[in-house]
Amino acid sequence: MWGDTVEDLAYVQGFTAVTDRAWQVQTEKWRSEGRLAERLGPAHVPWDRFARRARLDDTARRCFQRLLPETRRWIEAYVDGVNDALPHADAPEFGAAGCAPDPWRPWSPLGVFLVQHILFSTFPNKLWRAHVSATLGPGAGDLFAMEGPAGAGSNAWAVAGDPGAGRPTVIAGDPHRVLELPGIYQQVRLSCPEFDVAGLAFPGVPGVPHFGHAGPVAWAVTNAMADYQDLYRERLRRRDGRIEVREADGWTAVPHHVERIAVRGGDPVEVEIIETARGPVIDVDRTTGEAISLRTPTRVDGDLGFDALLPLLRARRAGDVAEALRDWVEPVNSVLVADDTGTVLRLVAGRVPIRDDRCRDEPVPGWDPRYRWHAGYAPMPSAVVPDVEVHANDRRAGDNAELGRDFAPPHRARRIRALLADGAPAGTVHTDTLADHAALLSLLRRLPARRLSPAGAILRDRLLAWSGRMDADSADAGAFAAWRAALARRLAEEPALRPLRAPSAFDELFAPWTDPATRVGLALDGLVTGLPRLGGDPLPPAAAALDEVAAGPEPDAWGERHLLHPVHLGADPAVGAAVAALRARVRLAGDNDAVLATDSVPGVSDVCRRGPVARYVWQVGDRAASRWIVPFGSSGRAGDPHFLDQSAHWAAGDLIPLEGDPTMAVVVYEEDLPGMGRLSLTVLNPQTDAELVHGWVTQPRATFWGMLDHSVEQVREIYELVDGLPTHHAFLIRLDDRPIGLFQSYEPDADPVGERYDVRSGDVGMHLLLAPGQQPPHGLTGAVVPALLRFLFRDPEARRLVVEPDARNERALNRLKITGFTFEGEIDMPTKRAQLAFLTRERFTALFGDHPDAR
Repeated sequence: MWGDTVEDLAYVQGFTAVTDRAWQVQTEKWRSEGRLAERLGPAHVPWDRFARRARLDDTARRCFQRLLPETRRWIEAYVDGVNDALPHADAPEFGAAGCAPDPWRPWSPLGVFLVQHILFSTFPNKLWRAHVSATLGPGAGDLFAMEGPAGAGSNAWAVAGDPGAGRPTVIAGDPHRVLELPGIYQQVRLSCPEFDVAGLAFPGVPGVPHFGHAGPVAWAVTNAMADYQDLYRERLRRRDGRIEVREADGWTAVPHHVERIAVRGGDPVEVEIIETARGPVIDVDRTTGEAISLRTPTRVDGDLGFDALLPLLRARRAGDVAEALRDWVEPVNSVLVADDTGTVLRLVAGRVPIRDDRCRDEPVPGWDPRYRWHAGYAPMPSAVVPDVEVHANDRRAGDNAELGRDFAPPHRARRIRALLADGAPAGTVHTDTLADHAALLSLLRRLPARRLSPAGAILRDRLLAWSGRMDADSADAGAFAAWRAALARRLAEEPALRPLRAPSAFDELFAPWTDPATRVGLALDGLVTGLPRLGGDPLPPAAAALDEVAAGPEPDAWGERHLLHPVHLGADPAVGAAVAALRARVRLAGDNDAVLATDSVPGVSDVCRRGPVARYVWQVGDRAASRWIVPFGSSGRAGDPHFLDQSAHWAAGDLIPLEGDPTMAVVVYEEDLPGMGRLSLTVLNPQTDAELVHGWVTQPRATFWGMLDHSVEQVREIYELVDGLPTHHAFLIRLDDRPIGLFQSYEPDADPVGERYDVRSGDVGMHLLLAPGQQPPHGLTGAVVPALLRFLFRDPEARRLVVEPDARNERALNRLKITGFTFEGEIDMPTKRAQLAFLTRERFTALFGDHPDAR
């Protein structure tokens, strides 16, 4: 996107957001206003009620009015772009829902940002701890001191470079949120005479607040896990048409009014809006009758931090980013920033109130002066990073440790440091599947054989011998997940925990945070070690769960259970069909506490609804060498070429170039070949690679490729056709960036070969042409071929490889036999008599196994 001025560029960004994501940006606006139910029906009343009680739209308006004039003009220009695009919005959802977009107001982008983050903090966990305290007793909340349902799984790391030695500085990572279709982030490049920034934007919000690369400087954030929002118990009474709240020195009248929520297909719902000196009343405790108010820095100060966004775009050095983020408010973020001088900084950005520690635990009495916020906010730490810095929502002394209560377990951060110390490439780090199951495996070791059936004892020994990797095709990971789920269900029924099943005292909107089955499933480590404190014993349910799984059918591999389940809000049948297809076929690796944090809820469901909503590798000072990916695509319109065009790359762990240079090679796979170099696969570009490929396929040794008499233009046309087919793919094989061959894969049922044999689900076809030049390394073919097969089998849906070389190509046939393919007769293809051969996943794994450095 280009603009002649900052305001022109903001207009273009707003216009483009609607062009690509009209339905998404409009529904987010309706969320901020508490007006979703009038378009989409009764299911959305709980959110609308909360949005109105929490005063989201009013808060956005207040924050907008307090912005600097330049920031207001910039946001107004963005809104002008949105409003000019809305009448032309191409989104079938509006017609399907029987509604139309309505104009944005100047503060609507601030409301959209609030929607994304109002439940991002820790206050819903305080409602859960209040429920635990009321049902299990004070102090029991520590048993559930793990990530909540909206908890974080994000990672970010920085590796300081050495400009003098030519070693670049890198910032990389992956934010984790609910996997929405279309995605929560939109890839953008914002260019004007003042700045040129590529990064990830929220559709409906100008600028690049969280992840940006401005050329000489780049930045990234993770959730600092700071506690900056408080809940207060309020005693209210009604007198003479007034509502009064109990204060330390008596009763005081508070402002209140009633709003009506229109409901499509239902009766209107009235909601009373009350605000005390602490903040808006967002709920009422059904047990005590006390109101619950929410206090946030944004509401208190009338400031969301948007005055930081323009200075952030203009940043040229790490210090500029740090200075811009001094104005940030919430959410409170851990920030990594680096520039091309080699400077790397870590800092925390946002406002954390200073108050009594009990405020971090649960709702506290609003009438007690002890729990008032003190003047000012806690100092935000910052430091220079000398070498490597890793942020994974973990507790870090000297950084975020004093700012919060709920942190992620330390495994992800430790694992990332270990991988970086071993020199692992970023893509390997992003997709690492080694999870921390120490507490559950310790429980298994403590189970005596006499407690188990013979089959249960065999299963226990199998799990104790397992690597702990949550790979999609791992049968052992699937068996572990089946036992873990059975254990979670049985623990939820334990007498010591059964009181948790008492009805929640809080609004149904907070059910994801207060549902006992969910919280038990997410806190298994704490429960199996801490249950004896409540008079319980985890060993009997653990043994019964083992026997239950062992007595049943063999559990599916992990990827068969751990399916992608994206969330979509809308009524377009085409998008619904796409969502259904993704839920049915996309099998995922990873787990809640792996670096690849594809979350699920043991005992409730193994499907994944939260995970990496983007991945990125920022090479500071060189955007051309930087890469990124999002789960789906840049467009929210089904049928658009960019609706799902990144899905396969995301699921496989690939990254694509940050800059849209059509000549840039898209790396889809890398693997070290010991003694030879680094093998990589890049997507073949017909425009730039045709001449290279022509030189290979017209050599006499490539006679069986069938292109000896082809011109460069004919080769280009062939691979342009291949490039346009979703069922066929062509790649260049590189060894230390030197092209050494051509590799193709295809779906047999979309190819002539599929008409000549009985195609099975999971079949994948392949073609290979190696052209290593003179004096190739000894054993190159024997090393390259298994690597390519590992690449194909990395897709958990791939079950069997299919090849059909020319029956006269003895060299190829011998190589196939050595590799383990089985021959099943000859077939007549349009241009040759071919030998049909197959290699199953099971046979390949038995022969070659996995490669520790493949990605």
